Amino acid sequence: MLQAGPPRQHQGHRPARRGQASAFRTLLSSEAAGGLVLMAAAVLALVVANSALAPSYFGALKAYLGPLSVLHWINDGLMALFFLLVGLEIKRELLDGQLRTWSDRALPGLAALGGMLVPALIYVAFNWSEPATLRGWAIPAATDIAFALGVLALLGSRVPVSLKVLLTAIAILDDLGAVAIIALFYTADISVPALAGTAAVFAFLIGLNRAGVVALAPYLVAGAILWVLVLFSGVHATIAGVLLAATIPLTPTPGRPEGAACPLIRLEHALQPWSAFLIVPVFGFANAGVSFSGMSPAALLAPVPLGIALGLFVGKQLGVFAFAWGAIRFNLADLPAHATWAQFYGVALLCGIGFTMSLFIGLLAFPASEALQDGVKLGVLAGSVASALAGAALLRLARPGR
Repeated sequence: MLQAGPPRQHQGHRPARRGQASAFRTLLSSEAAGGLVLMAAAVLALVVANSALAPSYFGALKAYLGPLSVLHWINDGLMALFFLLVGLEIKRELLDGQLRTWSDRALPGLAALGGMLVPALIYVAFNWSEPATLRGWAIPAATDIAFALGVLALLGSRVPVSLKVLLTAIAILDDLGAVAIIALFYTADISVPALAGTAAVFAFLIGLNRAGVVALAPYLVAGAILWVLVLFSGVHATIAGVLLAATIPLTPTPGRPEGAACPLIRLEHALQPWSAFLIVPVFGFANAGVSFSGMSPAALLAPVPLGIALGLFVGKQLGVFAFAWGAIRFNLADLPAHATWAQFYGVALLCGIGFTMSLFIGLLAFPASEALQDGVKLGVLAGSVASALAGAALLRLARPGR
């Protein structure tokens, strides 16, 4: 077996501008606090779904408000704002943040790649002979940044900041992969007129960006029109949020504190609390509820929940750690500063928390089958809880690095 030898300690990224550093600290703190709220929302959903309130809970989600049900408004409407925030975070980190150079991207990029490939392969192995369920191969490939950072928040200073930054970077690149998967593999029948309208509005948004427009109002109005067109195009409506994010200007203005004049950071800061404390918890409450009535423990051994649970718990830790170890072993990246290999493995375990994005992809994979959706929820909950408990235990027991 190849020996890695003493790992080189990462000396840290180049000094960042104050606005950029502040934005990243805000992201870490808001996502961590939001993760704790998300945990509470998920637990509440399970309690309600298995209580006398269950008929009211499920009935309210199926009730229609205008053209869409309450559940669709949450999953297609509110989550478009979540994806807008995800897109803003990805753009900022790739162009002006912790992922702005190829050397910065090497470790989280390879770790994210391994963390998507291995879980998907494990799921496929359990569902290879079931064409109806094979469509869910991408469900265990996602990491929930809010939930994972919420667990880290409970551990306090036991985890070095460099690992919190790494986990965030992995999750951001993971989200980028999930967005691509949703756009490419979970698209319904295409409406050419709506798609043409989408392209026209997107071109208009690019024109605003190129013209140097920094007011957010024109982008948001055009973004609302874009959402309607994408909703009817056959591509999932949440992709509109990512497209809008790609056009929001990231133009720093000298002499203005904390990036106050940058439209992207202004919008990101405005959306973060709403996403962390309302949008994602509401999504979790609406989608995590699964009734255990009449369900035996053997239900977890069905191909869908078992493939998801093992994909998240086993596949994520193996994929993230193995690919990251290879990157460090072959001098493509460095071990994060003040971190040990045991702590790094604990973070790899936390990457198996796939709650929000995994549930979201599961709904897209099996839109017409409540039984398969319940299997998805069961597998996601089992894999995520196991990953959270194991990762937290290892990080609590691991010796701190120097």
